[in-house]
Amino acid sequence: MSAELAEAREELRAVARALLAKSGPQPDWQLLAGSGWPGLEVAPGLGGGGATLAEVAVIAEELGRALAVSPFLGTAVLGVGTLAALRPTAGRDELLSDVAAGRRRVSVAMATGDDAVTGDAAPFRVEHAGGRLVLHGQAEFVPDAVGADRILVMAREPSGVPVVVVLESARLRIEPQPVLDSTRHLAVITADRIEADEAALWQLAGDPGAAAEALADRASLAVACDSLGVSQAMLAATVSYVGQRYQFGRPIGSFQAVKHACADMLVQISVARELVHEAAAAVAEGTLGAAAAVSMAKSYACMAAVEVAGKAMQLHGGMGYTWESGIHASLKRAALNRSLFGSPVAHRQRLARRYG
Repeated sequence: MSAELAEAREELRAVARALLAKSGPQPDWQLLAGSGWPGLEVAPGLGGGGATLAEVAVIAEELGRALAVSPFLGTAVLGVGTLAALRPTAGRDELLSDVAAGRRRVSVAMATGDDAVTGDAAPFRVEHAGGRLVLHGQAEFVPDAVGADRILVMAREPSGVPVVVVLESARLRIEPQPVLDSTRHLAVITADRIEADEAALWQLAGDPGAAAEALADRASLAVACDSLGVSQAMLAATVSYVGQRYQFGRPIGSFQAVKHACADMLVQISVARELVHEAAAAVAEGTLGAAAAVSMAKSYACMAAVEVAGKAMQLHGGMGYTWESGIHASLKRAALNRSLFGSPVAHRQRLARRYG
């Protein structure tokens, strides 16, 4: 990576961190859209920034650091990624332009558990009858579907080829799916033999199977970036706290056991950061080992975030278990990230199959 590109990404990080610090835990989506976040990867000709997933990863990391409640994952990461993977059409370009400008929000109905990594990332099925298509299936834990204008449904043709069915959200049954982590908005999307025009079926460009796998990798990488941000926020909060909390006449941060615990957190975060940044670069550049790099980053960074948040809670003592401390929110987000778009076990199994 050139020095100019590295500097640009650090500037993007600084701007994102400042904006999120000013806007609070629930930044207005139009504010983020006005900053160009949804359209980072969209082509300049469609109103986007023409950036890569590596720049999107910077934003995802900062959103995790701030524990921000935002539809960025569903719209900017999955939605834009899915639309960009489709064959270019006037309808696709119009929707991409609307998303980049913040005029529309989209969500992607796809597998979000271990199936996204080890099985079928397209949980819906398409049938054709009398010039119409019939859609049926269900996807659980879909990010940011509630409030989305369009749902991009990952489905398979009878031949097994992955396709995308684009529908107004009102056409599908979308039920909010409460989870322990209150910073994520997830939903169950159900299609009970819904009929639609054939024009609603959009084809993936290139190899459809590879495109569907790449979309799952995008989601896994974004969650890994989020977990890295959570870990970094927990270490910063802990170091600050142990420097201010006194016991036996001195800061508890001066105790050897506390120093060792903070050092262990730093080591885990340093390893996670290297893996996540390498995976982001690999996906952005389309290198041959990108999928393996994503699985390494997802499995390690998400496990590390749970351990770091848990250790932060312990080092905060009794304060760490209170609602006011906010540590619990980070632990819950880290725990959800660990399972979302493939557990560490599923990603390690994927790596074992690759290298076994």
